[in-house]
Amino acid sequence: MSWKIKFSLEANEELQKIDNSIKKQVLSGIAKVSKSPLPHPNGYGKPLGNKNGNNLTGFFKIKYRGIGIRVVYTLVIEHQIMNIIVISARDDNYCYEMAAQIYKKYGDNIFKDIFDDFNS
Repeated sequence: MSWKIKFSLEANEELQKIDNSIKKQVLSGIAKVSKSPLPHPNGYGKPLGNKNGNNLTGFFKIKYRGIGIRVVYTLVIEHQIMNIIVISARDDNYCYEMAAQIYKKYGDNIFKDIFDDFNS
């Protein structure tokens, strides 16, 4: 059973800017990870921790090597929700800076059920 997927406004805006063929790959990868988004060995999640001076503990990433995209997400474990926070080009500094900025905007609510369901 897949976790429910929700998108921050920022991630949804970035997703809409991506070419449709790449968008399909990104959404397919998110759907795959949503079946088991927890960290290894229980799932596909890759924890972030401290990145470039930004404390992103509790955040996870999905890398798309072939298309140069990275997705950052958080989990609302008690409701089985996967919050997509950032979708960006796979530049580490930019991606993690965006995640840190969005974290500052929402605070710890980023780990709660505060985002809208995805509408393509």
